[in-house]
Amino acid sequence: MTNQSNNKSLLDQFISFLLITIGAAFAAVALEIFLVPNNIIDGGIIGISIMLSYVTKIQLSILTLVLNIPFLILGYKQLGKSFLIKAAYAMVVFSILLEQFKPVEELTNDILLATVFGGVLLGIGVGFVIRYGACLDGTEVVAILISKKMSFSVGQVVMFFNFFIYATASLLFGWDRALYSILTYFITFKIIDMVSEGLEQAKAAMIITNHGEEIANSIYKHLGRTVTMLEGEGLISGKKVVLYAVVTRIEIPELKRIVAADDYSAFVTITDVNEIVGKHIKKKKNESTVD
Repeated sequence: MTNQSNNKSLLDQFISFLLITIGAAFAAVALEIFLVPNNIIDGGIIGISIMLSYVTKIQLSILTLVLNIPFLILGYKQLGKSFLIKAAYAMVVFSILLEQFKPVEELTNDILLATVFGGVLLGIGVGFVIRYGACLDGTEVVAILISKKMSFSVGQVVMFFNFFIYATASLLFGWDRALYSILTYFITFKIIDMVSEGLEQAKAAMIITNHGEEIANSIYKHLGRTVTMLEGEGLISGKKVVLYAVVTRIEIPELKRIVAADDYSAFVTITDVNEIVGKHIKKKKNESTVD
């Protein structure tokens, strides 16, 4: 059993490093073949490196690695050895691949195509790197640490840094390139969210209905999700049943279909779930359908 556990652990580590490598490759392609040749920058340390490379003519691959070293040290002190190893590996591979893809001619001179496809590829690449326990940009480390000490989210801190970076980019490349860079950032941000969180990102559904038992059974039958039933009372409509269920993003359309089929007049709200503590698995068939 121990040997099997060790083998599985080694396999998991190998897969995570492989996918981090693939993510770094996507990010390098996005920068060297789409964004940098069209003077579109990313945010964070990578964005600063692009601008410094433009001004000083120092290789982008060297700048991204050197500027991230202080943040790697900071990340090690705060986030541990595993993070340091994976982040260092990701940044070194990313730096090497930037140099390898640099001679490749850009695929398009169309600024909008470069913005969209560069942003998508960058988002996929960074999303894979984050999902498997590393990062390519030291700004994220600083944002995590600041968010722990202050009432700002990681996203808000990163956006604050990027505001100054894009303002500087407007002076170097012009306002049109700065605005395209901001568009790239938003595209990248959304793709990172989808890749790092995955299509399994949780959603909470609250259903107010007169047919609680039927809908709860249908949700369990078709989606394998248990449902919590609460009692409610509407100001005008009177007694109601309130159902609470946690599903994934891709299960939302089927949930809507189930509710509409069992009670077309039901009221449904769907919200994001940031974290789940405890088990969230399908129960056995001989167990109760509702909590």
